[in-house]
Amino acid sequence: MTNMQSYAAKTARHLRTYNKGLIWPGMTNIRPVLMAACFPLVALAGCANHSENNFTVGSVQSTYKTKHPIVIDEKEKALDVPVPSASYDLPRPAQSAIEGFASEFKTDANGVVTVMVPSGSANEAAARTLAPKVVDVLVSVGIPRRRVRTSSYYASELGASAPIRLSYSALKASVEECGKWPEDLAGPNGENQNYHNFGCAYQNNMAAMIANPADLLGPRGMTPIDAERRNEAIEIYREGAVGTGNTITSVFE
Repeated sequence: MTNMQSYAAKTARHLRTYNKGLIWPGMTNIRPVLMAACFPLVALAGCANHSENNFTVGSVQSTYKTKHPIVIDEKEKALDVPVPSASYDLPRPAQSAIEGFASEFKTDANGVVTVMVPSGSANEAAARTLAPKVVDVLVSVGIPRRRVRTSSYYASELGASAPIRLSYSALKASVEECGKWPEDLAGPNGENQNYHNFGCAYQNNMAAMIANPADLLGPRGMTPIDAERRNEAIEIYREGAVGTGNTITSVFE
């Protein structure tokens, strides 16, 4: 007998006892009515032959990590430096932007930085004047000159607004674009599965916070141990001393 059946049987016994005290002259119809209230409980008890271990959550087999995986691939990072037609020197805001771009390159990439100079545009002459100064800023931040490459691109359709473009390729963690709703959320979902867009924004935020995407490929290698330093630490522990820099003071003095 299950817990539900036992509960229904106890309720029926209590109702029978209670009915005996309510049967007065002229009130003979109360007992059948009260006893009828037990029948739904008995019916429910007959259906309670399941176990809580039989419940299966459909969403376990289709998680957001499998629907929206974080993918590591090589993507281009670019910076457009505006070039006014009458400009002969880099404005300070543009110089700061180039320095920040160079710092990111030193952290992210091992290749080259490409400085693309517009040609055929109305500001072509000004761009050719500023291009060497852009290269000088990159070198001043610490990028070797051999890792800075200069090229040109045709930009006649851009007129006087063609920029000098800096670019490099680096590993980047990314997730597919969110906002896909292939199914109606109001429709039937008998398997209790997560909707398609569930967890997509979380995965995108996680990918954006990863400083070094290569860390997702596996742990970094450990550096070799310093045997001399290890022996020194063991001797300090054995002698009960506290080491501060190159000075060792016994804790027993």
